Amino acid sequence: MKRREFLALLSGSAAWPLAAGAQQPTPVIGYLNGASAAEFLHLLAAFNKGLIEAGFTEGLNLRMEYRYADGHYDRLPALAADLVSRKVSVIVATAGTPTIRAAKAATSTIPIVFVIGGDPVRFGFVASLSHPGGNITGITLFGIELAAKRLGLLLELIPAANMIGVLANPNNPVSEPQLTDLQAAARSLGRELVVFRASSESDLTSVSTALDQKRVDALVVAADPFFDDRRAQIVSLVARQKVPACYVRHEFVREGGLISYGADVPDAFRQAGVYAGRILKGEKPANLPVMQPTKFELAINLNAAKALGLTVPSTLLVRADEVIE
Repeated sequence: MKRREFLALLSGSAAWPLAAGAQQPTPVIGYLNGASAAEFLHLLAAFNKGLIEAGFTEGLNLRMEYRYADGHYDRLPALAADLVSRKVSVIVATAGTPTIRAAKAATSTIPIVFVIGGDPVRFGFVASLSHPGGNITGITLFGIELAAKRLGLLLELIPAANMIGVLANPNNPVSEPQLTDLQAAARSLGRELVVFRASSESDLTSVSTALDQKRVDALVVAADPFFDDRRAQIVSLVARQKVPACYVRHEFVREGGLISYGADVPDAFRQAGVYAGRILKGEKPANLPVMQPTKFELAINLNAAKALGLTVPSTLLVRADEVIE
């Protein structure tokens, strides 16, 4: 064998084991959340369950970068930009429309998976539910569109209620569509609507006094991560004023709230995990239709009803998915 051929063979045999043993870089998911870590632990667990279904486990073949805004939506653009600078493989945007808006503004190339309370087409995030287009897709809970349904449930409990209050966060874009739907529903039912706006701790404190001054008969608490983070405080202030209230999430009812109605949120986060995993395997967000909820949950707290002097109609009880006694 000639010297040149021998050196070429040696060089090739030395490089082969390195190539064979080379590993692909571990993908990284940027988890962007508008609320706090503590209040979303069970939803993060559901998200991880979906990732596992798709073949990914954090610490094994996946890394996660977590960014939480703790209800301060003004922090979200910087948090999203930081994830983009770290060149994450996918951004998962949850807990509020401002979270999704910040992620979408930060990148047009990194895939984004969202969980949204309302219609993503209405907010301009996707072209359509069936064909999202672009670099973004996810799961909608249709929380906004259920606002009128919550008002109806309250009136089943308190048919004589005339003055209806709404607690909404002015810093969240989903508030206005919810208020629009509630205004229309209230007018059609011959009820008067009064809006209480809160985006800070001090605002919530003042709401307690305002509820008493306006003499509201019932309250609808709008969908918002800032409220989710402070559900114990909200349930407590509503109880002190003895105002029947309806919420989006059943966690409020478990904290002592009266009634809630909304989509199965943990399952939505599980589906988000599945979508993130599918994208890591090479699928494009543009080709993954926005998923919609198939199950809605009604929860009622009979202890809260008793404290308010209310008798829950049997027609409501038989429809409830969860009854706390």
